[in-house]
Amino acid sequence: SHPPLCPTGIKCGGVLSAPSGNFSSPNFPGLYPYETECTWLIVVAEGSSVLLSFSHFELEYHDACAYDYLQVYNGAARDQGNLLGTFCGHSPPPPFSSAWHVMAVVFRSDRHVAKHGFAAAYRKGSREGWWSLSIHPSILFHRPHHPCLLADACGGQLTGLSGEITSPRYPESYPNDAECRWSIGGASGGGPLTLVFADFQMEGGQGCGFDYVALFDGPTVAAPRLGRYCGSARPPRTISSTPHLLIIFKSDFNIGGRGFKAHFYSAGECQEVFTTIKGNFSSPQYPNFYPNNLKCQWSIQLPPGYRIKVFFLDMELEGRSSLTGGCDYDHLSAFDGGTENGSLLGRWCGWESLAPVTSRSNRLLLVLHTDRNTAKRGFSISYVGVVPMNVSCTRTDFHIQIPVQSLAQLERNRIYLGTPSCAAQVVGKNFKIHTRFDTCGTESQRRNNTSVIVSTLYIDFSVGDQEDIHQYEVQCEPKRKEASVTLIAGPDPSRLSQAENLVDAQQREGEAIDAHEVKSQDTSDIVFISICILAGLLMVIAVVGLVLL
Repeated sequence: SHPPLCPTGIKCGGVLSAPSGNFSSPNFPGLYPYETECTWLIVVAEGSSVLLSFSHFELEYHDACAYDYLQVYNGAARDQGNLLGTFCGHSPPPPFSSAWHVMAVVFRSDRHVAKHGFAAAYRKGSREGWWSLSIHPSILFHRPHHPCLLADACGGQLTGLSGEITSPRYPESYPNDAECRWSIGGASGGGPLTLVFADFQMEGGQGCGFDYVALFDGPTVAAPRLGRYCGSARPPRTISSTPHLLIIFKSDFNIGGRGFKAHFYSAGECQEVFTTIKGNFSSPQYPNFYPNNLKCQWSIQLPPGYRIKVFFLDMELEGRSSLTGGCDYDHLSAFDGGTENGSLLGRWCGWESLAPVTSRSNRLLLVLHTDRNTAKRGFSISYVGVVPMNVSCTRTDFHIQIPVQSLAQLERNRIYLGTPSCAAQVVGKNFKIHTRFDTCGTESQRRNNTSVIVSTLYIDFSVGDQEDIHQYEVQCEPKRKEASVTLIAGPDPSRLSQAENLVDAQQREGEAIDAHEVKSQDTSDIVFISICILAGLLMVIAVVGLVLL
């Protein structure tokens, strides 16, 4: 028997608001009707999540699920940013846990070939742990590529800006006779994609003719092939030239391996690594609203000894939770040391004007989390590396020392105090400047009722026509022989006001480099004392002469 071609009076879908329940395709367990579309909206108590599972699943199979299919959405809106997966064939979708208290399920059939459909159950659950949805989309986007592969569904259409995929059963040995296709891309505003393999171990062989992973620079196998890999060597980082990337995993009838784990992200959008002394970046699609369901990372890695100063030029994220007062929804976090296990330097949300933040080490990680609803403009950030240096002083001289390895690409004349004529010298493994107070553009000032000697240290990172000169104020209090150094300009002249905030912040935080006392009596101190004694003698002689006259 066949279902009616154009069914009339078919009732399906609706709002499911009980704490738990069941639903199924029309006529289940009989054949579902042709040309039918049903939408179930599951709504549980606010603050909870929806837990969804499938006990039976049999739809018409197509490689791209273009005929009959079932879609699961995280939320009420049928928006590609909230799509958790599209499914067809014989393998049931994996269990789902929504990010909030609403989930939508859409079933559609075309005018040819009907199957027995599906049966599903849902219940109210806790929101705890839902981030696995965005971190591990490989468990969300399963689609079979052979009707007989019931236990190892894999592949899918992934439209997020970032995510992770793994071979079936990873890290256990993948099954024989498997074929999986992940089509990545298609999100609005997406750019070229970057794919990085974190782990890779498969059967090897000449020409990778047995088990392999193949990459294509586009949505289909007709696109240029970017590589074909097998064995135990991790494939190189791959960057597509289009907003689409196709990944095919295939295994033969014997000999397997652990498989692979790979991360993908939209190049320049969601995950970047910076190694230059200064830079800037922004949230995806800034200044337009950022996408939902993101985890983006920006890693700044500078040479040993450097610290990293971050300037928040603009920030508007979803606001704080009205229940907890915390940044529980969309938020930006900064971690010292370059990993999320490092010390948390700050966690921000809402619309705030933030003071600059300085790392304690040469590595800094910024992580943006966005949830499934409510988006804002995002943020714009610039950073500058704070060059490691020791500054000390006597009553008459400045002593400045910078490790050569910190500025290995610079000639010594690119580092000078006050004027280019006062350039650094290379002494051993250090750039050194040793100069008297009456040279190199130094001047005397009164600050907080104290006399200080001030000058400006210039470090010129300019390349070609791109001027890039970082400025540090060096200061000495001669009476106490205490010196300090403060970054006064780095990102660029147009952001000098931000750099001035840095000075204030450093003073508030007490981050200025501690003074380096000169332990031994300097010869310049002896000269200073001698001059004072001589001046006293001359004064006595003058007074005696006046008396005699």
